[in-house]
Amino acid sequence: MEFRLLHYVIQIAAERNFSRAAEKLHIAQPSLSQQLSKLEKELGVLLFKRTTNSVELTHAGTVFVEKAQRIVDMTEQLRREMEDIADLRKGRVVVGTLPITGSHILPHVLPAFREAYPDIEIALVEEASATLEQLTASGGTDVSLLTLPLVEPTLAYDPILEEEICLAVPRDHRLAANGAAEADVGALADEAFVMLKKGQGFRAIAVGLCRQAGFDPRVAVESTNIETVQSLVAAGMGIAFVPQMITRREHDGLQPVYLSLKGRPTRTLVIAYRKGRYLSNAAEAFISTFRDTMRKLEPSRAEGASS
Repeated sequence: MEFRLLHYVIQIAAERNFSRAAEKLHIAQPSLSQQLSKLEKELGVLLFKRTTNSVELTHAGTVFVEKAQRIVDMTEQLRREMEDIADLRKGRVVVGTLPITGSHILPHVLPAFREAYPDIEIALVEEASATLEQLTASGGTDVSLLTLPLVEPTLAYDPILEEEICLAVPRDHRLAANGAAEADVGALADEAFVMLKKGQGFRAIAVGLCRQAGFDPRVAVESTNIETVQSLVAAGMGIAFVPQMITRREHDGLQPVYLSLKGRPTRTLVIAYRKGRYLSNAAEAFISTFRDTMRKLEPSRAEGASS
């Protein structure tokens, strides 16, 4: 059954006249009559009672028109909804995020996105790096906020932000006591480190910094949470590398001292997605909003880092 035949039957039922229906449909009356006869033969029922003066629906015709109208209406609604999505009036984007990093960035990004695209739904998925990479690769998210390096080979990415990495030390640490402006990673080989557990993206970055300096870090304690890491450093359990945006600004008893690292190493935040996966207009708009928001935040972040 061809879709256009639904329109034909609906129009005949509305006009109760083949000539007027054919005129409205912009086809010849004989062709319309022929198409209807073919449809009735295919269905095995008569849809109309034809007389010399009128065309009336049969019971089967009444049922057919009712259903056909629903189908046509649903198709039209679907078409309009797809156009809305294409025009970014509606849609849905599933965003994966690292919990702590996301808690510092998304409160800036999501309101900006909602203001620009109020009818696009955002679904957040918060997971550790390893799990988030797997979800992104399997299509569990449209896009995900991750840090380089990525382990999953099926992911592509767009760089969003380069962020400096700091060293957190206890307040009574020798580097804090002598007022050092920066620390050389190579001089930290004998230190005890507080590290994130395996599977966390920043752990790989921290271990990589140590290995680049010629040593494997001596891990005193591990945590799944970078906030806990900073508290443990402040409590004297060791030292730790910390992304600049996550350093604590509150002046309380559990705030470590932060030092710059020689060479100013950074981590790269990226928006990742599966290679070859179609990125919807909503997802593309989210990436664009994310990038624009980060660009606007750069001056204030720089001022905060220097204060």
